[in-house]
Amino acid sequence: MKPQSESQICKIVSLALAEDLDEGGDITSRAVIDPGAAGAARVVTRQSCTVSGMGAAAEVCRQVDPALTWLPLRSDGGRIPAGTEVARLEGRLASILAAERTLLNFLSRLSGVATLTAAFVEAVSGTGAAIAATRKTSPGLRLLEKQAVVNGGGLPHRAGLYDAVLVKDNHIAAAGGVAEAMERIRAKLGDSVDIEIEVDTIAQLKEALSAGARRVLLDNMTSEMVKECSALAAGLVEIEASGGIGLASARQFAEAGAGIISAGAITRDAPGIDFSLELEP
Repeated sequence: MKPQSESQICKIVSLALAEDLDEGGDITSRAVIDPGAAGAARVVTRQSCTVSGMGAAAEVCRQVDPALTWLPLRSDGGRIPAGTEVARLEGRLASILAAERTLLNFLSRLSGVATLTAAFVEAVSGTGAAIAATRKTSPGLRLLEKQAVVNGGGLPHRAGLYDAVLVKDNHIAAAGGVAEAMERIRAKLGDSVDIEIEVDTIAQLKEALSAGARRVLLDNMTSEMVKECSALAAGLVEIEASGGIGLASARQFAEAGAGIISAGAITRDAPGIDFSLELEP
């Protein structure tokens, strides 16, 4: 997956702020707070977590008020206990309150993804298997959520449909079979392209091996089926397993021979982490 660019983060943050501030801004703070009043605040986590989203939070502050100071005290990827202060803000009090919810939303969502990813990584520790993200991400937040997966110790996998070839069941059905789909890809993209093909039966795996696939994704198979396929394909292709794999079952699939476990749960099901912004006297 290509790295995030500052312009992409700026665009994501701009959209998030537009949801909260629109053209009217923070009408409550404007009515209650003296425009020149200065303040300071602490950003604290109320839960233990793996941190992610610090860059997005900093960009929120920059866009709300360039004079607002964001001082990070923890880094993305760090594991911290509940009660940890992760950052401080200083500047106009109205600006701090205008930035509050949006920066907390980024930290909550992205730290949740990183924390769940870290739990999956821990679950397969010692097996040699890697945990990878899928495209089951929040619309508009994919690059940030996949970076959160990396912060949690996982792999981002492909960014989208544009940067890697993954032949799925509907491609196979449309082409008329595994071999036919791979022939069409090679005719269009050449022999050097790295093709991963999704299979859901042992017969399809054998067809993919015969057609020269370099990576196979075993889709919605039991761990017993993954073990059988891994034995059949040992040394020939890289094995990825996906489909319904949760935290409780991840190690079974890793021990069955999957070198990569792609889990939609790490982005789709991650609960948010509870962060708060506390004004100082």
